[in-house]
Amino acid sequence: MNGVMQKDPYLPDPSSVQSAPINFGQKLKYLGPGFILSASVVGSGELISTTTLGAKAGFVTLWVIIVSCLVKIVLQLEFGRQSITRGVSAMNLMNELPGPRFGKQRVSWSAWSWLILWLFKPLQLGGIIGGVAIILNMAIPGLSVPAWTILTAVVVIGVMLFGFYEVVEKISLVFMGLFTVFTLLALFMVQKTGFAVTWSDMATGLSFKLPAGTVGFAIAAFGLTGVGGDEILSYNYWCIEKGYARFAGLQEESKVWKERAKGWIRVMYMDAFLSMIVYTMVTAAFYLLGASILYQRGEVPEGYRMIETISRIYTDSVGPAAKNIFLIGSFVVLFSTLFAALAIRTRVFSDLFGVLKWIDFGNMKVRMRTIRILAIVFPVLWTIAFLLIRLPVLMVTIGGIATFVMLIIVVIAGVWFRFRSKESVIEPGGFYKTALVTSCIAIVLVGIYGVFKLF
Repeated sequence: MNGVMQKDPYLPDPSSVQSAPINFGQKLKYLGPGFILSASVVGSGELISTTTLGAKAGFVTLWVIIVSCLVKIVLQLEFGRQSITRGVSAMNLMNELPGPRFGKQRVSWSAWSWLILWLFKPLQLGGIIGGVAIILNMAIPGLSVPAWTILTAVVVIGVMLFGFYEVVEKISLVFMGLFTVFTLLALFMVQKTGFAVTWSDMATGLSFKLPAGTVGFAIAAFGLTGVGGDEILSYNYWCIEKGYARFAGLQEESKVWKERAKGWIRVMYMDAFLSMIVYTMVTAAFYLLGASILYQRGEVPEGYRMIETISRIYTDSVGPAAKNIFLIGSFVVLFSTLFAALAIRTRVFSDLFGVLKWIDFGNMKVRMRTIRILAIVFPVLWTIAFLLIRLPVLMVTIGGIATFVMLIIVVIAGVWFRFRSKESVIEPGGFYKTALVTSCIAIVLVGIYGVFKLF
């Protein structure tokens, strides 16, 4: 590498360069990537995996959820920093990692690993599209769950192909916000019932214990909650598309460019931290509701009754009338997750295909055609996966374990970019580096602990 930022197809001409906003109000206008990531993981992580872990383990694994939300943000920031200072897409970054290379194009092991691991991801998204179908079947039983699954896939494909994604995304984010408020309200109201959460329960949840029977669910929840391995990598694309990279401009040795880039890095930090606060509160609320209500009732979400079982965290805390609100909120959250997941997967895979030299990623027409084809292929795969397996919780759990393995690869990449890569032209402070190392160690230790308890 020669130290000069690579030309990436996401990066336009220098006329887009602008200084970063300074005050809090101005920065708010440029937030978004972190909250889009939050929208994309709420369906599989918080709504399904987190409540299932709480129902299965009780309060004892609360620490897994909190640690999961807190320790991964520094890796997310590292990928965001790389997007701003270099403007290079994530898969091109992964292809820079040292180690074995395979194929005629000598592609890095990390890119190939990503391709192999993502073969398990249709299971996770299949579980989500199945969850949407189950909700629709509960609302309108006239159509079977398989029929609703196919119809949902058709709608998702149609919206992505005809360009309505941004509108749907904004609407979904609004409804997700309302659903979040309602979840926090449910947690508050559960305190007035026989399922109230006590300080003793909280202490049990922070005791760092991991019962052997919960290891698989715990690792899946750790991979899915907060931002997972694939979402951390995806943050790079959203930062580029939001404009942080093009606003900073092509990398230069000048003091002016460095100050401008630092300004946009600060905006990115604010975006990531505010979204972390939101998804940490929501995730903890989901878990506590599952542990306080479902665990005490001895009910674990599974099969077609997944949504019906999870709805009890609302009906048993707020009342029977809350079920309809829950169904509406769950539909919006899961449906928006499908859109966000599809949007990023089409970008990541077109980028990956470019790294593998299967397509010319730098050719805009080729890239857009590939994205459109993938926008059809992925929902079809999700639908087939759900119709064949029909166990949404298991499917999401398997996808979560694959996501955890992706997270380990992201840890390796984060450490390399920060401490070994020669492309680091804007060095962060000592606190940032310490936090990054601590985050990586925590993730690895959770993995080792999980494997130890599993065997």
